[in-house]
Amino acid sequence: MPAVEAWLGARDVGFPWRSRRAALAADLAALGQTVPEPLPFDLPDDDAARWGALYVTEGSRLGGVMLARQVGEGLPRAYLESGFGPGEWRDFRQALDAAAADDAWIVRAVAAAERVFALYEQAA
Repeated sequence: MPAVEAWLGARDVGFPWRSRRAALAADLAALGQTVPEPLPFDLPDDDAARWGALYVTEGSRLGGVMLARQVGEGLPRAYLESGFGPGEWRDFRQALDAAAADDAWIVRAVAAAERVFALYEQAA
């Protein structure tokens, strides 16, 4: 996640995206750990790739909120609880749909999302 967030943070993504790196660092610090060095990561610097990466990070945000309910009492969960404000998920989906230019754009966005998923799998 840190590598993808660093990549997104260096670009204009066209959506009011918020990093969760500080929340992850706080949770890891509470567990006596530090954020590991980011894995190498890069995508083509185009609109479709940015939205593909955003799709994964924002979907992860949504899933994290659901997982946070299962975290034991007293354990850190700031990262998982870094969810959406009212209407933000709907706004994200609408912005993603509006950004999708054509079938080729969708193919590039899906390829970027798959690379982000592969990075997350590698980090696990």
